Amino acid sequence: MPDNPYDRFRKSELILRDELAIDRTILANERTVLSYLRGSVALIIAGVTFVHFINFGMLRYIGMSLVPIGVITGIFGVSRYRRMDQRIRAIREGMDRSPEKK
Repeated sequence: MPDNPYDRFRKSELILRDELAIDRTILANERTVLSYLRGSVALIIAGVTFVHFINFGMLRYIGMSLVPIGVITGIFGVSRYRRMDQRIRAIREGMDRSPEKK
């Protein structure tokens, strides 16, 4: 299996529809990273809230574990975004846009 899933497309065969699909993929990738970051912030805030307001019991330990889980989620989301963004932009740069091919 190739490392880049977009390698199977020939650059000379891409048309406007394909270019617009790449634009939609870029936007979807951005929405995905924002979702990861939103979830990460929610986990961190929940963890800090549990630790701050609960002085005893199991919920305090759950809060202590939510903070690093939130940080890890954010790091994972950003790294995934960067990998996909590099792949998508490599396809975009490799597209043949010569006017004689229609």
